[in-house]
Amino acid sequence: MFPLIKKILLYPLNLLYYFCFGFTLCLFHPLQWIALHTFGYGAHKATVDWLNFFLLRCLNIIGTRFELEFEQPLPEKASLIVVANHQSTYDIPPLIWHLRKHHLKFVSKKELGKGIPSVSFNLRHGGSVLIDRKDRNQALLQIKEFASRVAINQWGVVIFPEGTRSRDGKPKPFQKGGLNLLIKNIPEAYIVPVSIKNSWQLAQNKYFPMPLGVQLRFKIHAPIAVAKTKPETLIEQVEQIITADLKEYH
Repeated sequence: MFPLIKKILLYPLNLLYYFCFGFTLCLFHPLQWIALHTFGYGAHKATVDWLNFFLLRCLNIIGTRFELEFEQPLPEKASLIVVANHQSTYDIPPLIWHLRKHHLKFVSKKELGKGIPSVSFNLRHGGSVLIDRKDRNQALLQIKEFASRVAINQWGVVIFPEGTRSRDGKPKPFQKGGLNLLIKNIPEAYIVPVSIKNSWQLAQNKYFPMPLGVQLRFKIHAPIAVAKTKPETLIEQVEQIITADLKEYH
């Protein structure tokens, strides 16, 4: 009986979800503008945090649940380099909300900097960096300048070094260039491996209809001091940590 109920509710709940999701993005776009231009960075950052809180509540409509496991407390008053596998756009709101005190910024492709209410505004004005992946030299220069801002402000930066999303949950090899540059330019940072599970299921039907009752799992592994390890060795270690956890899960 339960599978039948899920089948009956699949489309109505999806339609309700997308309405609430779109409404939330459109509502918070002008709120971000007002917060930034009236009160500055702190108010804008708080607005983005609450945007992501409500995006998580939208996902609850289709029964999506979130489980975060921290191996150790994350260091405070320090820059973090959060390295995660990438499965869907829904990897991002849980990270922003649950790690909000670390002021997460993103290394994103420039195409995301326009056309998406709220999201594009935050990427352009919230401290993240938008790179052209076709222009490698310019992208690396931008990441280097971005790393300096992260270090000065003691922000957290999120990077998905696979370069593209995994459509089946299986990890892809790391593209090491951008991550290597962040490590070298934020030597006082801590690197935080994050393994994300089941997010790919939300995108398996090209986002419609999204399945009901998916549980997204985030494992926040123990932070590693960047200064204590060579960048190449550190990247291999982080990739092994994430890959091993995903393989164990599957």
